[in-house]
Amino acid sequence: MRSGEELDGFEGEASSTSMISGASSPYQPTTEPVSQRRGLAGLRCDPDYLRGAFGCLKVAQVILALIAFICIETIMECSPCEGLYFFEFVSCSAFVVTGVLLIMFSLNLHMRIPQINWNLTDLVNTGLSTFFFFIASIVLAALNHKTGAEIAAVIFGFLATAAHAVSAFLAAQKWRVSLRQQSASDYIRARTESRDVDSRPEIQRLDTFYYSINVKVKKKLPVSPLNQWQLA
Repeated sequence: MRSGEELDGFEGEASSTSMISGASSPYQPTTEPVSQRRGLAGLRCDPDYLRGAFGCLKVAQVILALIAFICIETIMECSPCEGLYFFEFVSCSAFVVTGVLLIMFSLNLHMRIPQINWNLTDLVNTGLSTFFFFIASIVLAALNHKTGAEIAAVIFGFLATAAHAVSAFLAAQKWRVSLRQQSASDYIRARTESRDVDSRPEIQRLDTFYYSINVKVKKKLPVSPLNQWQLA
């Protein structure tokens, strides 16, 4: 049996060996700073967005769509009911989709998903909401029975249409500006890459070397129609 000193020495060697193997192993546990972890803990409301034109319009769109949906839900009898059902679907869809976009923009959640073109997404949503709210309001106004709930739903439907139309106009302008900035940045990047390639001395030396070899070969070969065709 081994003595206590031998066991202590063996345990020390084993621990040092495990530390060395763990340092060189590719399966060591990775540590990540807490500030770089992405989660819902660092969410903060963006008051600048809510005070701006897009934020105010988004809040107005959500409120108007919700009021229009509540007004249409208070109607108990309808004949025909197709216009009412269509208006109910449009108001509910606009409330849900615009509400989700409002949450994404006000909490800066869209910055964590850069793969999506959020300017184009906002433009498509506001454009479709404007079109369908306008059609649904006209249909409901033509088929209503002059009740208070139907008249209120039509009024708030047209107000939601106007709010979505203004937002769509601003979103279209913002999308055009982003396209111009992207094209300008791509042009600057391409110019920078071309300048970097031209400024590399090794590439210039290779071009000069190949050019000199081509000239020497042309001088050594006898001049004939075949050689002229091959070296042209």
